[in-house]
Amino acid sequence: MKRAVSVSLGSKTRDKAVEVNLLGEQIRIERIGVDGDEALARKTFADLDGIADAFGVGGIDLYIYTPWKNYPLHAAHKLITGVSKTPVVDGGGLRETLEARILGHVEAELGSAIPEKSVYLVNGISRYGMTMSFVDRGYKCTFGDLMTGLDIPIPLHSIGAVNRAAKLLMPIAGRLPLSVLYPTGEKQEEIVPKYEKHYQNNAIIAGDWLYIKRNMPDDLGGKIIVTNTITPHDVELLRQRGVSYLVTGTMSLDGRTFGTNMMEAALIALAGKGRELTHTELDALLDELGFAPEIVKLN
Repeated sequence: MKRAVSVSLGSKTRDKAVEVNLLGEQIRIERIGVDGDEALARKTFADLDGIADAFGVGGIDLYIYTPWKNYPLHAAHKLITGVSKTPVVDGGGLRETLEARILGHVEAELGSAIPEKSVYLVNGISRYGMTMSFVDRGYKCTFGDLMTGLDIPIPLHSIGAVNRAAKLLMPIAGRLPLSVLYPTGEKQEEIVPKYEKHYQNNAIIAGDWLYIKRNMPDDLGGKIIVTNTITPHDVELLRQRGVSYLVTGTMSLDGRTFGTNMMEAALIALAGKGRELTHTELDALLDELGFAPEIVKLN
């Protein structure tokens, strides 16, 4: 049996392991949270190096991927210093292939259920494939990168502004501690409503689930959420807040949608090449597996 492991800086309460059959191959998919303990994350990666067939880095990205440059997050790279045998990914390759497809499925399935072409992208720069799918289809976009990523209360309203901000700030942000860049451990379970007008003034809320969750208001009536890494508890939170539809980029496995880092690691394990897969190889595997976003009506 192949084994794909995601070691996440996030809470252990979100841990999950499932065994699935993909194209006739049994794959164990396992998420291991370390509650923000960076030393434990390094040890877990090192202990499983050469044992797991593929690693995912969860709770943080290794790079912020843009069309002009991949910006390293230096603190994240320290987590994998002990890995020399097992291929390791942060889900960036899969996001570029899978998330770029999501909006086409959403529009085809929901159609008139989308009241207007407006979206609040909580972290546009780190989900560039998803971001450009909205931009290219003419959506009115509000980007929360400065607000959710750096707690700077300035919304951005064009992809040009996002790109300029990234070019200016990413060389600095890439050297910040992980705890500044992303909620880890128990902080992932905190909800502090903030920037409510951007949630309320857009038909779709899209991006990383923990960024969406961290500041979401009590009332999300009629909204469409496009995200990933959702647990049954998360689904119930959204149902209680009145969300109409939940769209997740990866399929549900035993009631859980895993992060793209986990699913990309699973595809690497499936392919058995002992290395990262190219965008072309990922696209081909997704087509063979029939991967499509999952759309669930909540209210």
